[in-house]
Amino acid sequence: MSKLNIPENWTFKSKNVAENFNVHVNEQLPWYNLCTKVVAHVSRHFIPENGLVYDIGASTGNIGNSIKDIITQRKATFIPIDNSKEMSAQYAGPGKLIIADAQTYKYKKYDLAICFLALMFIPPSERQTLIATLRRNIKQGGALLIFDKTVPKDGYAGVILSRLALAGKLQAGVSPDEIIAKELSLAGVQRPLYPHELGKATEIFRFGDFAGWIIENGG
Repeated sequence: MSKLNIPENWTFKSKNVAENFNVHVNEQLPWYNLCTKVVAHVSRHFIPENGLVYDIGASTGNIGNSIKDIITQRKATFIPIDNSKEMSAQYAGPGKLIIADAQTYKYKKYDLAICFLALMFIPPSERQTLIATLRRNIKQGGALLIFDKTVPKDGYAGVILSRLALAGKLQAGVSPDEIIAKELSLAGVQRPLYPHELGKATEIFRFGDFAGWIIENGG
């Protein structure tokens, strides 16, 4: 079990959070490994020879490691980005992690950018600008891949989907007290997306309130 001490206000700029991140995220998100495999599968379809790939919100290197073989085989340039020095100390993926804010980083035209559970931690007032920037820099034939938490759907179906995520955490062995503490810690820090914020996007995954999308530049 994770030895993470959940802070009153959630932050990735914490040594304790960073050191326990890998165990914690697998406990809290029982679909985490499945989604990682989905990202790896999709990425193979968009990474060309000598291509450019961004991992935005790279954390400890989970996504980079999942696509490391294809990056190596196709001699692609892989650029991981994260704004937490504490998380960067735990980074164990490919490439040299750049400590920078996703909102102000100067992106080059890329073949694939991956935002894996990152946008929900960017204020809504800044998120639209970032999404627009990332869209604008997709090369023809390239894509932006996003996995994130969404605002719950309306009606009873929304209640059911939200409970699905809670049930998954309990089945993974997370205590009810820790689940509640984490949810309260995220208040005001994590701002789930409205799917319409992404514009034209193809949903490829959903588990409860969490979903994944591909945004393509078909030329």
